Order: sequence, then C-alpha cells, then structure tokens
Amino acid sequence: MRIFLTGATGFVGHHVARSLADQGAELRLLVRRSSNLQHLEGIPGDTVVGDLARPESYAPALQGCDAVVHVAADYRLWIRDPDSMFRVNVDGTRDLLRLAREAHVPRVVYTSSVATMHFRTDGIIINEDTPVSLADMVGHYKRSKFLAEQQAIAAAQDGQQVIILNPSTPVGAWDAKPTPTGRIFVDFLNHKFPAYMDTGLNLVDVAEVARAHVAALTLGTPGRRYILGGENLTLKQILDKMSAITGIPSPTMKVPFAVALTYAFFEEWITGHILGHEPRATLEEVRMGRKKMFASSARAQQELGFRIVPVYPAMRAAIDWFRANGYAPPASAQAQG
Repeated sequence: MRIFLTGATGFVGHHVARSLADQGAELRLLVRRSSNLQHLEGIPGDTVVGDLARPESYAPALQGCDAVVHVAADYRLWIRDPDSMFRVNVDGTRDLLRLAREAHVPRVVYTSSVATMHFRTDGIIINEDTPVSLADMVGHYKRSKFLAEQQAIAAAQDGQQVIILNPSTPVGAWDAKPTPTGRIFVDFLNHKFPAYMDTGLNLVDVAEVARAHVAALTLGTPGRRYILGGENLTLKQILDKMSAITGIPSPTMKVPFAVALTYAFFEEWITGHILGHEPRATLEEVRMGRKKMFASSARAQQELGFRIVPVYPAMRAAIDWFRANGYAPPASAQAQG
C-alpha cells in the first residue's frame, strides 16, 4: 500500500510512520524545508518537500497513492500569529482533502484531537456522541482543530472515505518539540513544577495511537470519529506517577484557578508579548485546565481493535528519552541533587 503521510517528523507522526513501515507500507513523507529529518532515520520512505499552507508544493506526490494519513498540525497553546495556525490546521486540511479527491486517493485517515470534544468541569467521561459546538472550544488551537475536523466530517458526508481519529494526550519517546504535554514532563524533570491545578487528562501510549492509525485504514468507518485514549488521571496523579518513576518529589501545593489565571496573564504578557519568548503558562492552558479531559475509547475498542493499556511504561519511556536527549539531567545527577 502506498501512503502519503504528513507529520512524520512530529511526535505522533513519527510513531505512525514507524507502524506503517512495519506493516510494509510504501511511504511518501511530506516534510518542510526546515524539518529535522533526523526523526526519520530508520523509517524507509521517500520524502516530499512541501508545505500544507502551499498545496501546490505537494500535489503531484498524491498521484498513485492508496491512502492519505494526515497527522501534521500546528500544536501550540500560545502563538503570536494565530492566523498562521488556522492556515495550517484548517485551510491545510481542507486543501489536502480536496487534492486527495482530485487524485482519486481511495481513503483518508485524519488525525484530529480529543481537544475537539466538549469536556466538563465535573470530570464526567465523555465520548464521540457528546454534543459539542465551536463555542465550547477554548483558545486558538482547539478552535482550529475543531474547524479542521468539520472539514473532514463535511468531506465524508459528501462521499469521501475519511476516517477521523481523536487521540487524547499521547506520551512516549520522540517528543522532540516537545508538545505541551511533553513540557509537563520536562518541567517536572527540571524541578520547575512547584504546584499543580485541580485538572485532569487522559494519557495514552503513543505506540497504541500509532497502531490505531494502521487499523483505521482497513477497519474504520468513513465519517466516524474515534477517541484514542488510555487512563483518565488527575494532574496530581500524573505527577505522583512521575515521582514514583524518578524519585523527584511530587508537588504538594494546589493552586486555585484565579491565582493560576493571574500568573498566566502576566507570564503571557511579559514573557510572550514583551520579551518575545514562549510563556511557561498561558491563559489558554489555564482555561483548558478548568475541565477534566476524561474520555471513553469504547468505540475504538469495538471497531478498530484499539487497546487501552497502562500508561506507566509510556511515561517511563518519555522520561528516559527526555533524559537521554538532553532535555533534563540524567537520573544519576538528579538523584544526587
């Protein structure tokens, strides 16, 4: 099977590329000129230099493909130019779907996000059928992913074979950027996590997310959304697990929402707008934290053969990878500290 894959130099895309290659897929990997191709080492495939914001740059590479797997996205919780995020996430998805239709590519797997779901402050577990609207989306990232997902749903309603996957919060090795979730790990490893909010996440092993992408190519129902999740955990539980792995003390101070919001406001204004650096905390992050992102993956289990596995090994793999690649001191140094 010849597959056009976006996002292979990113965190989830790297694992998807490896899983597809392990199944014998012939890969065409869309990369930007600025992409770090080191993340593709050991993954057989042809690179296509292009940009989702310039569809003409990659359109010829879609010819003769059996499927498109669209993983790439601009995933940031703070950005100086939100329009650039919408151009990649929304316009880029719309254009890729259109070009796939024009090239007669039979099937598309689109990687959305659990961020497009409507979560609640009381921690009730939601699923793909929980009502949601654009008004429920907090921040530019969530709005852009919601609108991009609507493009995929509309294409499926018009007859295109599009399957939509909604990973929760993947963790594991090769989170090179790192993602906002990866930064939680990095900050913890560097003793920069003095307190926590009363929030919750669903953590999932990135390897299981990748395997679900392979399964969706043959088992997914067009137009269906599939949540790919793992364990529903409070932030405190996540930090306690990291403490058990590393020996680094877990924070004991819980920060009220109003205090976190005030800190994020000044951090975003001073660090972001005045100094031009990425803030350590953002208003979008804190507002998202008011809701516990707990979700059910029952549909993916039933229809894709998705497995919900303990997230502890993936957390350990992430910590080992961050340490080995210089994001944090090695374990011996931290033990001495």
